[in-house]
Amino acid sequence: MNAPVLDPVKLAAELIRRPSVTPAEAGVLDTLSAALEMIGFTCRRMPFQQQGTERVDNLYAKFTQPGADRQNKPRHFCFAGHVDVVPVGKREAWSIDPFGGEIVNGRLYGRGAADMKGAVAAFSAAAGRFLAKRGNAFSGSISLLITGDEEGPAYNGTKPMLETLAAEGETWDACLVGEPTNPQKLGEMAKIGRRGSFTGYLRIRGIQGHTAYPHLADNPIHRLSKMIAALTETPLDRGTEHFQPTSLQFTTVDVGNPASNVIPGEVLATFNARFNDSFTIRSFEAEIRRRLDDVGGEYDLTIGSSSESFLTPVGRLSEIVSEAIARELGRAPELSTTGGTSDARFIKDYCPVIEFGLAGQTMHKVDENVPVADIQALSRIYETVLEAFFDDQPR
Repeated sequence: MNAPVLDPVKLAAELIRRPSVTPAEAGVLDTLSAALEMIGFTCRRMPFQQQGTERVDNLYAKFTQPGADRQNKPRHFCFAGHVDVVPVGKREAWSIDPFGGEIVNGRLYGRGAADMKGAVAAFSAAAGRFLAKRGNAFSGSISLLITGDEEGPAYNGTKPMLETLAAEGETWDACLVGEPTNPQKLGEMAKIGRRGSFTGYLRIRGIQGHTAYPHLADNPIHRLSKMIAALTETPLDRGTEHFQPTSLQFTTVDVGNPASNVIPGEVLATFNARFNDSFTIRSFEAEIRRRLDDVGGEYDLTIGSSSESFLTPVGRLSEIVSEAIARELGRAPELSTTGGTSDARFIKDYCPVIEFGLAGQTMHKVDENVPVADIQALSRIYETVLEAFFDDQPR
C-alpha cells in the first residue's frame, strides 16, 4: 500500500486553527477526517446529544487491511483522544493568536497544542507511516476514537461512542490515549490508571437566630467547621502500591448572609475528592457519611459527578510503550496514576488502556505551546508502539 505521509506538525497546526472550544466542532473533524481518509482510513461521524445538553460531534476512524477477518484473529489497536479545547480566557493576555497554529522559536503555539491536538496529529501521522511501511504485509486494524466532549461534561463523547460501537460488535485489543502525561519533559511519565473522582454537596441545617442569643439558635457554620475537620484532618487512607493517598478538598462554602448579627439557618459547602483503589464510589460515600454522622446534627449530602478509580496492571501494553519511549528518548517512563480524570476511565471497560502524550506544562494556560521536536518524537514513539504491538504474539 502506497499511503501518503502526514506531517504531524503541519497537521497539529491545522487542527489548532479550528477553534473547537467544547462543544463546538468548528471544522476540526473535517480537517482530521480529510487527513485520515488520505491514508486509507474510513471515517464515521458519531454525534450524540443527551437530554439537556448540546449536541457534540465525534469521529471514529478505522483502517482494516483487506483480507483480515475474525477467523485469522487480526489484532486491533486503538488510539483515543479529543479535539475539543478549553476557552482561551483573556485574548489580550496571549502573545500570539490562540488559534493561529504558529511556530515560534521551534515551538508550536495555540490552544490545544499540548492538550491534545498535538498528540492526535502525532498518532495520525504514525499510523500513516506504519501503513506505508507495512503495505500488504500488515494484517489487522487500527482505529482512532476521537471525541469533542472531553473538556466538557463528557456525556456525549467517548462513553456513548464505545457503547454504540460495542453494541455493533466492535472489539479492541489495546488502546493508547494521547493525553499530556508528562510533567516537565517528554518521556517522563505514562499513566496506567487514574484516581476516582467524587464530588459532594453538603447542606447543613441549623436554627437561625440573633448573635447575642446563641442559646436560642443552632449555628450550622460551627458544625460545618467540625465536619471539615472530620473529613480532612484524619487521612482517609495511606495510599496503595500504585496510588497516592486519597485527597479531599473543600472548594466552596456559601452562607448568603448579609447581616453580621444574624446566625444563619443553613450553610452550603462543596468538596471534591480524588480517591485511590482502596475505595469504590459506594464505599467512599459510606466512609464520608460515617465521619459526618460522628459529628452529628442535621445535614444533607448530595453526590455530584463521580467516577471509579482504575488500574491497568503492569504488563505487555505498558512494556511496549515503555520500550518505545526508551528507544526514542533513552529514558524509561514512570508508570503513574496521578492527575485528574480522563476518558481512559471509560475505555478501561473494553480493553487494556495506557496514556502517553506530550508534556503538560502549558495545557489550559495562556500561550499554550509545545516543542515541535516533541511532536515529531512522540509520533515516532507511537509508530514504534504500532510496530511492536502488531509484531508481538498475543500472550
